[in-house]
Amino acid sequence: MSELDDSIYRSLDDALSGVYECHKCILGDTRTNVVPGAGNPRAKVMFIGEAPGKNEDLQGKPFVGAAGNLLSQLLERIGLKREDIYIANILKCRPPRNRDPRPEEIEACTPWLREQIKAVHPTVLVTMGNFSTKFVLQTTTGITRLRGQVRTTGPFRVIPTFHPAAAIYDRSKISALEADFDLIRALLDADERREHENM
Repeated sequence: MSELDDSIYRSLDDALSGVYECHKCILGDTRTNVVPGAGNPRAKVMFIGEAPGKNEDLQGKPFVGAAGNLLSQLLERIGLKREDIYIANILKCRPPRNRDPRPEEIEACTPWLREQIKAVHPTVLVTMGNFSTKFVLQTTTGITRLRGQVRTTGPFRVIPTFHPAAAIYDRSKISALEADFDLIRALLDADERREHENM
């Protein structure tokens, strides 16, 4: 492993330093496991969801339930695997009964997400659902109006899309998700073409 690789891994560990002991909000008292994130620490694409669900809380891993299976299928459709991406959530602990994150919980937890984004430093951020989209883009506009368009925040291109869990309950959202994932592929392909042209 090169020095560059070591520094990348170390910076992601630094980004999450203290997360397993966190009790900055009430979710620290009700969780089974902290679910900080998973995947390739050098990923070009980083996915950001809302919060761990029951399966994630039990296993300590993000997106391992039905929504995770759909996410894997969508990735495979555009030639990516879970090992190619990095995935995290706005909250690192499960809200009881999967209720929506509360403002004070988002405020307490998102400093870790900010540090994760800096450490991974992807070229594309994919925000899944209202909470991650509103946080990353600092907007009050809902996901239905924002999805399917490439936005920019700082050095990052952002693709807002529906949360896969929403498509589990409303299958009509599958086609929108597929279109948004096609947009991810198009951005990555364009980046690869530019890299080859500059070689």
